[in-house]
Amino acid sequence: MHRRYFLRILATTLLAAKTGISFSARTTSRLEVLPLWQRGVPGSGGPGGSMQISPSGAQWNISVPTLTVLSPAQPNGHGVLIAAGGGYRRIEVGKESMPAAQWLTARGYTAYILSYRLPGEGWSEGNRVSLQDALRALRLIRQREKQLSVLGFSAGGHLMGMAATRPDFPDYPDYDEWDKKPLTVDRAALIYPIITLEKPYTHTSTHHMLVGRDAPDSEDAAWSVQQYVTPYSPPFFLTQAENDSISNPQNTLIMAAACQRQHVPLELYRYPTGGHGFGMGRAGTATVEWPGHYETWLKQT
Repeated sequence: MHRRYFLRILATTLLAAKTGISFSARTTSRLEVLPLWQRGVPGSGGPGGSMQISPSGAQWNISVPTLTVLSPAQPNGHGVLIAAGGGYRRIEVGKESMPAAQWLTARGYTAYILSYRLPGEGWSEGNRVSLQDALRALRLIRQREKQLSVLGFSAGGHLMGMAATRPDFPDYPDYDEWDKKPLTVDRAALIYPIITLEKPYTHTSTHHMLVGRDAPDSEDAAWSVQQYVTPYSPPFFLTQAENDSISNPQNTLIMAAACQRQHVPLELYRYPTGGHGFGMGRAGTATVEWPGHYETWLKQT
């Protein structure tokens, strides 16, 4: 475990260099890498060797799930857990999490980049591992921050949606005192998210990796975010392009309808073009507007 953790820190440093992040910049005071499970992950199994990183900064082969923490020089007491997408096959940290973290720290927020276990990498806990990591991460962050939000992209939007609406999920035995305390999320932003795994929206990698191509309807429903929205769910911020070819544009409308039924505060921004995976905005499309709306929404109390 100690060798794997060291390799994880080294990989994070290399990823920062690949994505052009300078941790000596005036807006960022430090970088930390925190293991989620100091005594080992729940269950057994997992991939061998060190984490793999593509030239674009995508991660996979994750044996040690971690939080990479980017802290601003003057933190405002609001931490944001960021989960990139990748269809639960990889995690697009370089394209999604790191740019979002830079953007947040420049505005005083402490960014927590989640490197979560992937369900197809041989874990005995199967499709529960990513959500276990997300909920554990939220419990660790809640110790450190006055306010706690989540920001998820694509499959990471699905993961953050599940975490925000299912904080009481029976995910793993109590690990320490923080697992015994109620967990709350103050705000949840889901960017071109996968929301539903129900028919006819069963074509995604998220569906295939979490429940399988021939899953019964009950499993599809059990892993669909909209099923868990209640009046106690946090306010949501949603954005998507109407020409998204990966996450059907109905996903944000399905989530919006669930929030409206339960009287959960919601802001929804949909853009004619931009496709899927536009991150903090795709040049030449109106998707470049969403971070500004998100900034205003984050400041609301």
